[in-house]
Amino acid sequence: MPGIAEHERQQHVLRLLDGQGRVSIGDLIERFGVSAVTIRKDLESLERRRLLRRVRGGAVPHDGADEGAFEMRLRHSEAAKQAIARAAAAQVKDGDAICLDCSTTCYYLAVELRARRGLVVVTNGLRAADVLSESDAITVVVLGGTVRRSSQSLVGDFGDDLSSRGRLSVGFFGLRSLSPTHGLMELSLEETTVKRRLAAACDRVYGLFDSSKLGRFGLHPFVATDHLTGLVTDDGTPDDVARQWSSRGVPVERVPVTRGGES
Repeated sequence: MPGIAEHERQQHVLRLLDGQGRVSIGDLIERFGVSAVTIRKDLESLERRRLLRRVRGGAVPHDGADEGAFEMRLRHSEAAKQAIARAAAAQVKDGDAICLDCSTTCYYLAVELRARRGLVVVTNGLRAADVLSESDAITVVVLGGTVRRSSQSLVGDFGDDLSSRGRLSVGFFGLRSLSPTHGLMELSLEETTVKRRLAAACDRVYGLFDSSKLGRFGLHPFVATDHLTGLVTDDGTPDDVARQWSSRGVPVERVPVTRGGES
């Protein structure tokens, strides 16, 4: 696959590590059609971020890479997250003012929105902001706070910053877990505080989640069920779960996923 960009190449290296447990410089040179110098630079960059460990002739996975938590989550249920992001993008029109949180699904949504025009995007996600800043037709607003490296996010109580800027037409949020009784939930209080503030500034709020999130434990609600506009998930979410939410007035869109090519 010659000619792919540096970020995509490095993500593919990580997927290969997930599947094989080791990569060799020779194989990567042949696979990507680039020089040994380029591959070594890729491996050095990934090692600095503690996503792998270089060994003679190649690389192996890094043990306990906390700083790499975002990249690791990015590859988990990748096909489902990309399908969910494509469906969510249909809710956004050129010229909208929207919110994306720091979740990996919203990162994929940011990728889907890069070609839109006239968007104003408020986000606490560093990676989403980076993707959208490539477009001259999109205004990216990143609110101040403390960098949380494991989630590539900014956290802090910046409610006044939001309240003075008017309303956002729609907000999209990933989640740790969800419940028709408690709504959308997170595990981290820091993340919860940010998401509550962001969601409160949105006229419409969508929860985005792949079906692996079902049954997970969450501590802190950040969007109540009666404030949700809808949920977007994949076709692995069972009928009874969709009916539970629909009975509470929250429509659930389940998008088909082709999982055959996912590592």
